[in-house]
This record gives sequence, C-alpha cells and structure tokens, in this order.
Amino acid sequence: MVVKFLDLKKQYLSIKQEIDSAIFRVIQNSAFIGGDEVLCFEKEFAEFLGEGVKTLGVGNGTDALEIAIESLNLPQGGEVLIPANTFVATAEAVVRNGLKVVFVDCGRDYTLDIGDLESKITPASVAIIAVHLYGQSAKLNEILNLAKKYHLKVIEDCAQSHGATYNGRRVGTFGDVGAFSFYPGKNLGAFGDGGMIVSRDFDCLQRCREIAHHGGLSKYEHRIIGRNSRLDGMQAAILRVKLKYLESWNARRREIAGLYLEGLGDMLDIALPEVKENCICVWHLFVIRTLKRQTLMEVLRKNGIEYGLHYPLSLPNTPAYAPFVKGIECKNATCWEDEILSLPMGEHLEDKEVQKVIEVLKDTLCG
Repeated sequence: MVVKFLDLKKQYLSIKQEIDSAIFRVIQNSAFIGGDEVLCFEKEFAEFLGEGVKTLGVGNGTDALEIAIESLNLPQGGEVLIPANTFVATAEAVVRNGLKVVFVDCGRDYTLDIGDLESKITPASVAIIAVHLYGQSAKLNEILNLAKKYHLKVIEDCAQSHGATYNGRRVGTFGDVGAFSFYPGKNLGAFGDGGMIVSRDFDCLQRCREIAHHGGLSKYEHRIIGRNSRLDGMQAAILRVKLKYLESWNARRREIAGLYLEGLGDMLDIALPEVKENCICVWHLFVIRTLKRQTLMEVLRKNGIEYGLHYPLSLPNTPAYAPFVKGIECKNATCWEDEILSLPMGEHLEDKEVQKVIEVLKDTLCG
C-alpha cells in the first residue's frame, strides 16, 4: 500500500462531474480572462471570509503578496519583518518591492516568535508579515498590538491557511491586507496558478486592482505604472466548485491530525505540532520534529510512504538571503531545519493509511 503525500487525481475524481461541467461552461462562453466566473468567485470567497471583506483575484500567490505590499506605499528601504521559516515567496515579495527583509525566529507553533519579533523592530521598520504557516494562525493579537505600538502595517500571508480561524474569525481579515495562493497543492487549489488579495480597506484594494490591471481600473486607462496579474476564468470556475467542499475537506484534515496526535502522543523522539485553543487549524501540513529524521525518511520510503520537508533550509541560510542576516540570529529556525518532517496530510487519506504511517514510525522508534 502506497501512502501518498498528496493525491490531486483522487480529489478530482470525487467531484469530476462538477469540475468537468465548470470547465465546459467556460469554454462554451469563451470567458477566459475576467468574466462572470471570476466575479462570482471573488464574491463567494469574500463571503467565505466574512462580512466587509473585499477580494481581488490575481495570477498567483506570489503576485498577491507583491501587489499587496506595493499597495501600502511603504518607504523604499524600509524594513519588513518576516518569519525565517516560510516559503521563499514571502521574502521575494518584500525585496522586489525595494524593501529590506528582516528575519524573525519561529516559536513552537512555527509562526513568528513574539519576543524575537519585538526585539528586531527598529525605527526603520515599516511592516510585519504574519505567515499562517502549515494551516495554523500566527499569534495575531500580539502581532497587531506590536503593530499599533510601533505604527507598522500588517500583511497576512494566508497561502497555507484557507479557512483557518483565530478567535472565531477567518485569517486574512485582521491585517491591512492579506494574500492567498491557489497553487494546486493548497487546501483550496486550482488546476494551475491563482491568487487572491483580500482587505477590509476599499481604497487599499482599489490600489491593488490598479497595479494588477496595467495601472488603471478601465481598459487603456494607465494612471500609474502597473503590471498584469489576473485570475483567469477557467481557474475561477474550478475554484468555485472546490470552495463548496473546502469546509468538509478541512474537517477531514482535522480528523487525520487527531489520529496522528493520538497515535504519536507517547513518542518521546517526536515533537508534535502545537495545537492552540483559540485557533482552528486547517492542517495544510502536519509537521513533526525528530533528531532521527534521516532514519525515519529511509524507513518511510521503504514502506511506500511519501513525505515532505517544509523547509529543508530556513531562508536566512539560503544563498539568496544570506546577505540579509548579518548579526541576526534565528536559532529555532536554524536548529529545526534538520529536524522537521512533513507526514502525509489531506482529505485523500483513509484511516488505514494514517494508521500505517503511525505504525511504521512507532515500530522504527520503539523497535
């Protein structure tokens, strides 16, 4: 029995008729750029996030972050604080906006460590990017309090947290602006690239719309120097179908996480993910830590169990971003990059597959 880390084909087959119908509808209407599918998905995703939220579909999650940051008109060279342990797009979006990235260590929940965050705020700081990593919300109360204290903007990176909540409210709706990715492997994934910018600030979202639409709100209107980033109709139609299933898929992910947490709870050689009471985690990834990672990877591979590493290097330790870390320490992120291991996670998994993963890990560490 092969236990897949991700099975997009199985997901497609479970909703094949609806997906095929949505794709045919787009082709029949020739609505490939813009059109009703995009407008309807933007509206439906806004309703999913909560009252007062405005949305803008864009080409991908990296574009969403980059345009969101640009819309805030931050001073060139200003410092933006981001987690050391995150996907590279978070840092790319900062640097490509002419801003300086400052890496902050991660806490036990893998999101921004609040003590380290405050210690790295300087007069040059202009913003914080709160990454809701692995499906778990960052510590938003503390982050928002620091932002208010030091007059900083807050950008939420929600690429891994579709549907996650903090104190009963969806992530992406707390900061000045938020960004989602619809990369195929996400909890809500397209059949290609796609992204969404979200904000409760109408003016902010209008600036994002101008930037993403060649610098204007109408065709051939170019009020500012913009770019081209659009969510296409085909992806929007597919995402509209999938959005209807997102809550049930996330619920299944929580069931699987519960099986892992119960089955591995007595393993001294494994550090399990932290579960926060005031959050609903959507378990984009189930990440453990172990000093015996190499041994476990070899055994998982031999037993037909797929796994991942998120991430094999923290960003301060990559060649591209090493120049940004002089005198900056991120001890947890550096230490844990050799220990983190992502187990199979997703609604495609059956209980017997999860139990196989648990049994293989226990047999290896206890045998």
